Amino acid sequence: MKKIKLLTITLAVILVTAIAFFGVYIPVQNRMEDKVEGYSYAMDLKGGRNIRLKVDTSNKTVVKDSEGNEVEDADNLTDEQISQNGYTKEETPNNPQDVLTYDNYKKSKGIIEDRLSKLGVNNYITKVDDKTGDILIEIPENDNTDAIVSNIATTGKFEIVDSNTKEVLMDNNDIKAARVMYGSNSTSTTSSGTTVYLEIEFNKNGSQKLQNISNDYKTQNTVNVTNTTNITNETNTVADANNTTNETNTNTTQTTEEQKEITMLIDDEEIMTTSFDETLETGKLQLSVGTATTDQKTLQNYINQASSMAVVLDNGNMPVKYTVDENQYILSDMTQNELNIVLYVMVGLVVISLLVLIIRYKTNGLALAISYIGLASIFLLLIRYTNVVISIEGIFGIAMVLILNYIFLNKLLAKLKKEKEVEKETVNKKLKETYKEFFIRIIPICIAVITFCFITWEPISSFGMIMFWGIALIAVYNSIVTNLFLKIKAGK
Repeated sequence: MKKIKLLTITLAVILVTAIAFFGVYIPVQNRMEDKVEGYSYAMDLKGGRNIRLKVDTSNKTVVKDSEGNEVEDADNLTDEQISQNGYTKEETPNNPQDVLTYDNYKKSKGIIEDRLSKLGVNNYITKVDDKTGDILIEIPENDNTDAIVSNIATTGKFEIVDSNTKEVLMDNNDIKAARVMYGSNSTSTTSSGTTVYLEIEFNKNGSQKLQNISNDYKTQNTVNVTNTTNITNETNTVADANNTTNETNTNTTQTTEEQKEITMLIDDEEIMTTSFDETLETGKLQLSVGTATTDQKTLQNYINQASSMAVVLDNGNMPVKYTVDENQYILSDMTQNELNIVLYVMVGLVVISLLVLIIRYKTNGLALAISYIGLASIFLLLIRYTNVVISIEGIFGIAMVLILNYIFLNKLLAKLKKEKEVEKETVNKKLKETYKEFFIRIIPICIAVITFCFITWEPISSFGMIMFWGIALIAVYNSIVTNLFLKIKAGK
């Protein structure tokens, strides 16, 4: 029974270690997805991007008719056609003077920060120039950085307009939330793949507007119209006989009402033009992105497109229009090869240290070496799920936690080795003694770590947060798992 219990705990440690180092992949909508959170790296490890968003000071050309109304599709008109129609050209600024205010600059900065958070960028720096309105942004470098830059620079103006009259029917003020959804149409024998949807959920006022619009802009059907003409008192004379007959002629014709359609615009660019098959009463509008597919690369591309639109729509439109003026890559302070060397050295030192435990303390050393590996694995998972940013100083913090845990286990094993016979009561007693001695000695370290957690400078806060979670894990994990290992081994 003792061997079975020890084997069960060992297998549990192996499972946690496999999850920490290799992840957990499960099929999600015809694609394999790692359900384990990734690490968040600071810019000194991953590199970064410096971006300057400059207030757009350019003008746009607007063509207006004799009544002062803007002419749609004026880009296709030549100067001669404009003159013949009595139209005039005007240069208007992309940012009118009344929108260039400090409050609008701050609001734009807040919207950018919301977009960054929803795009999964937790480690960023944003600053706004109070005088010019320019916004400076620092974000870590990764595979999605270019897409992130394009999203944060987008104004995000959303409109649903009448395709004919160009009347604005809905705008950003009607949106409550936007999200990405998936749909799969399949049977046991066939599969059409996965379809990606952009779902726009509207607020109370917007839901009522959507219901009215979807009712007014339904797809029109052909209408059958029957015309009946009665002809009476028609007299025919045939061979001395007068016969009066009534005839009815029925003619059926088909008429079709003019189809009303809406056009959806984002930043004045047409996304789609459509009508509705039915009245929408749920307050939600689902738009398919691309077509159904089973190709993973194509599907991910559709997901990225839908996610980009959802993020832009979910935070409202920026009151000020910006352009990307600078987009510079910042090299990391440590190359990938240097980082790999550090990791290999750390793993090598851990392996050597655990071999020393096993050689010195035999079976007790082996049990606690397994326990040590379990703590290290859970620690790596804990760093991921607490959204701790790993910097160069953070790596030093990880090494410090592993060293402190090794010192704790070594002290505990040294105390147990002095005992002639180790029973459960002995384990409890020596564990309490070790806890008391160990944590009293690291009180100054704990105070410093808590202080570091509240410092906004990323290298120091990274070190502090990693050390905080590491020390907390040492206290909890060893009181449960290490204690259990030793008690099972000491049991008869």
